[in-house]
Amino acid sequence: MIEELLSHTDPVQTFADLGLRPELVAVLTRHGIDHPFPIQAASLPDSLAGRNVLGRGRTGSGKTVAFALPVVTRLLEAGRRPRPGKPGALILVPTRELAVQVNETLAFLARAVGLKTMTIYGGVSYIPQLRKLEMGVDVVIATPGRLEDLIAQGRCDLSEVDITVLDEADLMADMGFLPPVMRLLDAMPATGQRMLFSATLDNDVDSLVRKYLKHPVTHSVDPVGSEPQIDHRLLLVTRDNKHAVLADLVQGEGRTLVFSRTKHGAARLAQELTNAGVPATELHGSLSQAVRQRNLNEFSNGGVRVLVATDIAARGIHVDDITLVIHADPPAEHKAFLHRSGRTARAGASGTVVTLCLREQNRLVKELMRKARITPTQSVVTPGDDTIVGIRGEIAAPPVRRPELKHFVPAHPKPSRSSHRPTHAGSRPRQDDRRGSMEGRASDERRPVVEGRSTRGPRPTEGTQSAWGRPPRRDGSVGGGPGRRPRQGR
Repeated sequence: MIEELLSHTDPVQTFADLGLRPELVAVLTRHGIDHPFPIQAASLPDSLAGRNVLGRGRTGSGKTVAFALPVVTRLLEAGRRPRPGKPGALILVPTRELAVQVNETLAFLARAVGLKTMTIYGGVSYIPQLRKLEMGVDVVIATPGRLEDLIAQGRCDLSEVDITVLDEADLMADMGFLPPVMRLLDAMPATGQRMLFSATLDNDVDSLVRKYLKHPVTHSVDPVGSEPQIDHRLLLVTRDNKHAVLADLVQGEGRTLVFSRTKHGAARLAQELTNAGVPATELHGSLSQAVRQRNLNEFSNGGVRVLVATDIAARGIHVDDITLVIHADPPAEHKAFLHRSGRTARAGASGTVVTLCLREQNRLVKELMRKARITPTQSVVTPGDDTIVGIRGEIAAPPVRRPELKHFVPAHPKPSRSSHRPTHAGSRPRQDDRRGSMEGRASDERRPVVEGRSTRGPRPTEGTQSAWGRPPRRDGSVGGGPGRRPRQGR
């Protein structure tokens, strides 16, 4: 995410030219960051002036910095001190991974000027989030479900939010988050500044804009559906050789993201690739948030070159330098295809997208490509073909990370001893991990909470569970554990 700041698209215009506060310009300049992305250059004059902004651009176009800078600026101008449970700014995002990544960029700027940020999302303990809220924060980056939980508990109050950002609004609409988003917007002052950033601005997003953004200034970059730097390949395979072709494709040096239709399929493919000598890790909704974040970090930091994921990775995550995207299972509709493919060729870079197609999928995939306005290069392949070797040869190894950027990104908390190793292919999450997440669950792991502890509903009625937490024995007794004999009298 911090690499999003390193944009050099205009050799003339600088952040100082856009009216950014001198202290923030100084923070950026100290790290050699002077020139904005197009979406930043277009929207910052309006957002810094306090206007409602509607921004459209593909992932990787610099949207995060486009709203992070005005959020920090407006809070500095307000001069308010953080109050317990009452943030001054709110950024709503659809996924936990995106919340973490937005916070990394925002915290880098906020800490430099003495502001505090925090994330709120489900799948993790309430306690750290409650403690941070009680201490007072300036900016909250949150997913809708968990934030509504904390508001219902009286632990968070949005009545003093002066600036609101909706990031990836179209994905929130696709995931069914619009009702809670509207409830949250209704809980905030209508006079505050609001910004909405999205890859598309149609259907449900348009209705959200008309209701909650008064007289917005619209800034749009990157035409919807355009993929000028992506080389699309359609490889026709059979059921017998599909996995061998996939293993052959990922043998190159580049960073590869493989999409699977199901969670089970993602885990199985990651295991098969690892067994074939290509270490791979997985990302899907059956993993807890801690495991998902560790696996994503392992992929982002270069610990493994291949990430096998479900559509949970199609939107809302930012990993730089992905040179190859493989649709191991083609998606059902063209928007998902474009979002998946958009994981590569970010920030003006080039990339390759390969779609593996079985004979029975041919009609579906052709219709998919037509709606996406993609004309791929089509080939019938078998493992070891020159076509596969050629694709591998086009994929460059990811560049070495800049050492000077390491201190920008906050260190992730040290994992516990029981889970210190990243979960790779085939490793099953612990029992407590498996409770952490359900993909596509609109409630965002919402559970009732009593004094900071989650509950799982009413206790069983008498006779259904013993005092030891186990079902009663056939004879009705409840004492002791399984296999323990009754104590005999002496």
